[in-house]
Amino acid sequence: MYLGIDCGTQGTKALLLDSATGTVLGQGSASHELISGPNGRREQRVEQWTDAFEAATAAALAEAGIAGDRVLGIGVSGQQHGLVTLDSDGKVMRPAKLWCDTESANQNQRLLEWLGGERGSLERLGVVIAPGYTVSKLLWMKEQHPQLFERIAHILLPHDYLNYWLTGRSCSEYGDASGTGYFNVRARHWDLEMLRHIDSSGRLEAALPELIGPDEAVGRLRPELAHRLGLNPDAIVSSGGGDNMMGAIGTGNIHPGTITMSLGTSGTLYAFAEQPRISPQPSVATFCSSSGGWLPLICTMNLTNANAAIRDLLELDLQQFNELVMQAPIGAEGVTLLPFLNGERVPALPQATASLHGLTTDNLTRANLCRAVLEGVTFGLRYGLDLLRESGVRSERIQLIGGGAKNPQWRQIVADMMATPVVCTTHSEAAALGGAIQAAWCYAKQTDPTASLDELCKRCVSLDEATAVEPDPSAIQAYEQAYRRYRDLVSATYGQQTPPDMTTVAP
Repeated sequence: MYLGIDCGTQGTKALLLDSATGTVLGQGSASHELISGPNGRREQRVEQWTDAFEAATAAALAEAGIAGDRVLGIGVSGQQHGLVTLDSDGKVMRPAKLWCDTESANQNQRLLEWLGGERGSLERLGVVIAPGYTVSKLLWMKEQHPQLFERIAHILLPHDYLNYWLTGRSCSEYGDASGTGYFNVRARHWDLEMLRHIDSSGRLEAALPELIGPDEAVGRLRPELAHRLGLNPDAIVSSGGGDNMMGAIGTGNIHPGTITMSLGTSGTLYAFAEQPRISPQPSVATFCSSSGGWLPLICTMNLTNANAAIRDLLELDLQQFNELVMQAPIGAEGVTLLPFLNGERVPALPQATASLHGLTTDNLTRANLCRAVLEGVTFGLRYGLDLLRESGVRSERIQLIGGGAKNPQWRQIVADMMATPVVCTTHSEAAALGGAIQAAWCYAKQTDPTASLDELCKRCVSLDEATAVEPDPSAIQAYEQAYRRYRDLVSATYGQQTPPDMTTVAP
């Protein structure tokens, strides 16, 4: 039995997996709160993560009705790009800045200019640093909290911090490290010169965690924590990884030919690659995977959060919102929402704000507003899919995960807008499942160097064919017109060059 943990923006999920049968035995969850402030500040207190870890784990064990001393391994998935800083006593110095924090956008721009712009960043790191990445948060901390910056002894990502809390060891894994902005994704090592540019003293490079491979263990549970959690003190803690990397494992996306789409607080699209084929498109991040390859990926910063904002504005519950969406026609009678409430990464508009277009006295209805926000956030994913397809990524079907994937109407919209069949995996909490699978792989590798991640995924990952949706040919053209309007508005409003329309290319 293995425990998978997914520490996300809104909460932590825990999942107990029997790796011999592929059966999920129990699940639990606990919520987090967001600290929001001006200039795009988005932070969280790490105590919420550890408290939620305990609560979610207890709930999963209770649902399974199984003693925690049977857990052989733990795999942690965490939201990418966040910054957790510890002092020399191992104490957290301030709230963690999250992936969706854009307060360091100015610092990111200055670092990007030092790298030689987007082209220079691609050539040096294999990715183009974006405002949400960890590196600009370090420069922001130096400038905004210089006294705290002087005391930094450990620089950790969210999942690194949870592994440190579990084991007392400071480590990081290639996949999650890829999103820091001071990691070379081709060669899989830290870029120390990048950190020296921020601070020439060498303090930052000395604070880096040790890099380990995805099939390596960080260590074993601290005895006092194992007792508190009711878990096996001999349980190993695997390397873990970023939520997208663990989601790839949890959907079996460890070979070329599959695209995973996550409909969560943010939206992501990614596919496995055996070689680091760096896309010339700066919005495509070719991160390392946590399965031994690479993971070309795009991420939008606004998805279910934008839907929730309109629901709150109109005082609707989820069922009422979905009913109104279906009352409006495709294209919302000309109403288009650019849903950039948190700024945006794809398209690359970190300082953008949301805006409504095409309103008239005839089309200003609750139904059209609901339809416009759902279409607007999905257009961002279509924009990203065009970028991936332009980079050579192909798939016959898209695998959907995340909370939004449970909505059958949204699944149909995705299939029609992407002109590609979609299907959900049996377990929508793919990142937690991926963490558990990776823990099982790591445990097996201790005694069998040939232990196969592929075999574990085949046994533990399945598709729910009852959720499969084919695109409606009559809807595809209507969405093309609405999507073209979205692209034209992005271009006219922000001067943003949009990707080629790839619907004519076989998926």
